[in-house]
Formats: sequence, structure tokens, C-alpha cells
Amino acid sequence: MALSRKKSILKLKKKNLLLIFTRNPELGKCKTRLAATIGDQKALEVYSFLLEHTVSITKNLPVHKEVYYSEKIRENDFWDEKIYSKQKQIGEDLGVRMKNAFEKGFEQGFANVIIIGSDMYDLSQQDLENAFLDLETHDYVIGPAEDGGYYLLGMKCLNSLVFKDKNWGTETVLRDTLENIKDQQIKLLEERNDIDYYEDIKDITVFQKFIIQQNND
Repeated sequence: MALSRKKSILKLKKKNLLLIFTRNPELGKCKTRLAATIGDQKALEVYSFLLEHTVSITKNLPVHKEVYYSEKIRENDFWDEKIYSKQKQIGEDLGVRMKNAFEKGFEQGFANVIIIGSDMYDLSQQDLENAFLDLETHDYVIGPAEDGGYYLLGMKCLNSLVFKDKNWGTETVLRDTLENIKDQQIKLLEERNDIDYYEDIKDITVFQKFIIQQNND
């Protein structure tokens, strides 16, 4: 790694915030679309695996990190309190919850805020570091998802418009978001796939253990 890049990464900690939105891993309440094919127990195991992966790619990221729980803040779970600040999502839909989290981050004085979910296997610490560095020179950073949404969103100041009038969970989210910010400097990252359906894992080697176990049950 070049010296200039090392210096840039060291600067990330003080002014950059990573928001991680997560669902509480409870049987029958997570990865329900995946569970329709492999069952509730296997879906929970897949989601727990994805949570562990998200921890592995974020725990050493040189930024401040906040985990936002969907239902209830848990102690002594995947997220080490020494590394992650724990919060609860507030709002009646995903857009409001994300808006509130971004708003709080900027109110705390962070200059750049990025949000991700906790179900991306195709994501690395390097990807996140690069996203924060890209945000230094762009107004927005967006990671397009194959399903028409996005797996990462970063901004330098709160724009409530990107969280309004969206059909969350549909193929129109990315398109509508880009329309909201079409006159801004945008960095589009590589398109990635999140894990929602059986088709998202059936050809990935690391997930075969869950599928094989399911077939043998």
C-alpha cells in the first residue's frame, strides 16, 4: 500500500461513520424469502453466517461504526461493544429509519456517512475503505445491487429526498435514488449481489453446506 494511501486511511477514523443496519437474528423473522426454499432454521444459519462475515470486514475498518438493530439492542452478541456503538432503528419504514440514522450521524459531527446492510457476502474491508476515500471527492457514493436496489449509500450531508417516496425492496429503488441526485457528483461502485433468495446462494461454494444439509434433512 502506498504511503499516501496509508495516510488517507488513517484520516478516516475521526470524520467518517459507518452505519450497519441489521435485523435481529431470530428464527422465522430473518431471510424469509430465502426460508421459503431452505426453511427457517437454515435461513437463520445463513443469516448468522452473513452477520459474522459483516463483522469480519468491518471490525478493523478505521472509521467509527454504529450498528442499528431492527427490533432490540442485544448485548454479548456478534457485535463487540468495544468496537461498535449500538443503536435501535427508529421509523415506520426503511427510508425513515435510514434518514434518522444519517441525520444523527451528521449531528454528531461526522463529515462522511456510509450505510450498509448485513447480508452482503460479496463485500470486503477494502471495498469499504475505497468507498470512504471516494466520498472525499464525490457528493455521493452508491453501490448498486443486482436486484435494482443498492447495498451501500454514502453522502457528505443529509439529503432527506433520497429516503422519500421509494418502494423499498423493489427494482426501482436505485433508479429513483439516482434521479433524486442526478445533478450531483456521484461515484457508482461495482454492482454486487445481496442474499435474499435461494438463487443468490445456490452457486456459491461457501453456502453449499447449508443447502446440502437442507437436502439431507
